[in-house]
Amino acid sequence: MKFSMSIAVLALAGLLSACASPPPPPQHPAYMHALSDLRAARWLIEHRPGNWAQTNDEVEAVRQIDAAIGDLKQAAYDDGKNLDYHPPVDEINERRGRLHRAIEYMRSARHDISAEEDNVWAIGLRNHAIGHIDGSINATKRAVGES
Repeated sequence: MKFSMSIAVLALAGLLSACASPPPPPQHPAYMHALSDLRAARWLIEHRPGNWAQTNDEVEAVRQIDAAIGDLKQAAYDDGKNLDYHPPVDEINERRGRLHRAIEYMRSARHDISAEEDNVWAIGLRNHAIGHIDGSINATKRAVGES
């Protein structure tokens, strides 16, 4: 009796340990790369040299980026992505102004998340994030005098 009880306990322990370990997340998810690019764009817009005043368009761009980051983080979480994974930012080797560089990072983020989405639950959040990224690009363009 004790022998069969020991086997049952060991089998149950083995079953529970097999169920407890989730599959590893993908190594390079597009949402996580887009998040890195959006954070870089946000930093460029927020950090102005000297005592330059932040324009209303820059404030709007940051607000839109924050909203897009929130949407993408929720979509990535819903999709089972590891939110602690922070891939390197796409490097832009042009020596243009900080706002132009921010626009390039936002365009890169938009490109990263524009691929076909296989998670039905994330489609709405992804589309919402794209709208925020577009809004941020437009606000930043207004800040640099483009329309």
